[in-house]
Amino acid sequence: MSNPIGGSSTAHPEPASARGLRVALFSGNYNYLREGANQALNKLVEHLLERGAKVRVYSPTTSAPAFEPAGDLISVPSIVMPFRTEFRVALGLPSSIRQDVRRFDPNLVHLSTPDWLGTAAQRFARKLGVPVVASMHTRFESYFEYYGLGLLRSWAWRRQQGFYLGCDRVLVPNRGALDHVEAMGVTADKLRIWSRGVDHNLFSPTRRDLGWRRAHGFADEDLVLLYFGRIVREKGTAVFAETVNLLRARGVRLRPLVIGNGPDRYTLERQLGDADFTGHLVGEALGAAVASADILLNPSMTEAFGNVNLEAMAAGVCVVSADAPSAAELIENGVNGFRCPPDPEAFADTIAMLARDPQRRSAVGANAAKTASTYQWPQILDSVIRVYSELAPVG
Repeated sequence: MSNPIGGSSTAHPEPASARGLRVALFSGNYNYLREGANQALNKLVEHLLERGAKVRVYSPTTSAPAFEPAGDLISVPSIVMPFRTEFRVALGLPSSIRQDVRRFDPNLVHLSTPDWLGTAAQRFARKLGVPVVASMHTRFESYFEYYGLGLLRSWAWRRQQGFYLGCDRVLVPNRGALDHVEAMGVTADKLRIWSRGVDHNLFSPTRRDLGWRRAHGFADEDLVLLYFGRIVREKGTAVFAETVNLLRARGVRLRPLVIGNGPDRYTLERQLGDADFTGHLVGEALGAAVASADILLNPSMTEAFGNVNLEAMAAGVCVVSADAPSAAELIENGVNGFRCPPDPEAFADTIAMLARDPQRRSAVGANAAKTASTYQWPQILDSVIRVYSELAPVG
């Protein structure tokens, strides 16, 4: 296959220019909820603007967004999504948005979600004769089983398949995701890897703070077990809670730290009992909280990249992750983290071992920070510009 572009900090030492690019980016959630996917897209837009591109973003919005958007954000009419009311969905591409796109006159369209907005924008781009790049951020077909809708999995697969087959390039976050999209029939010449970076000033072992732990009710001898991310079923919250209860039954002294928010928060609070729920954190508060944990347990099998794994690794935290393809890209088992079957007993066995061996925990965390140090945002985002340049004039 052709060389996919990945996350090495040394592969392309010269900064990429984006001058001449006019990118219309379509997102299902650009900033109204905080997620790993839209954090990456906002980073990309910031970078494109710094490198000289013109960018216009089209997405559903709300009156109380989670954060300020990067670049010019145009609100697309949307409705609340049934069964997941924290999300909004655009039902297509209204004529007012089409007119705005025509005025902007893009020479490249970037699609981030295979929803109705994404597919309508894809058709419109073809009508305009503009090349289309899609980025894959999650494995949507895996969500339905968590909501008793497993019969829809094949429908979701086919929908994504048609969407990605209709693009000129598909950006995937790692080789596991590349294999997943290639299995849909997307040919290797269209596939490229867009990895993810990490803010090494924010996520760093130097931010570990015993005073922070004490202020949040953690005794010095407590094992602080971290859940980090949106609190939703598809992230494995039930498995996290069951693992905690198994460890407590075995006599492991631990107290969970939960960073994030979501519709299943109150369920998880009841399941965990004594735990510290911080809600969403940003900036130095987030960096201190993550670095002050002892172990991250990530039970999710739905991640395309696993941003929380990388961020915890950068903070020097020992990661115990479900053995998803995304985790295999980052974690060498037993060296810079641990991969387990997505089973509470397996997670509990590994965490109990680490609870007894703080020196090993520390050594694995140090190796994790060393691995994470190679994931640098500027070089990784330049790789996207180089993919754009295969389709549109740059320079």
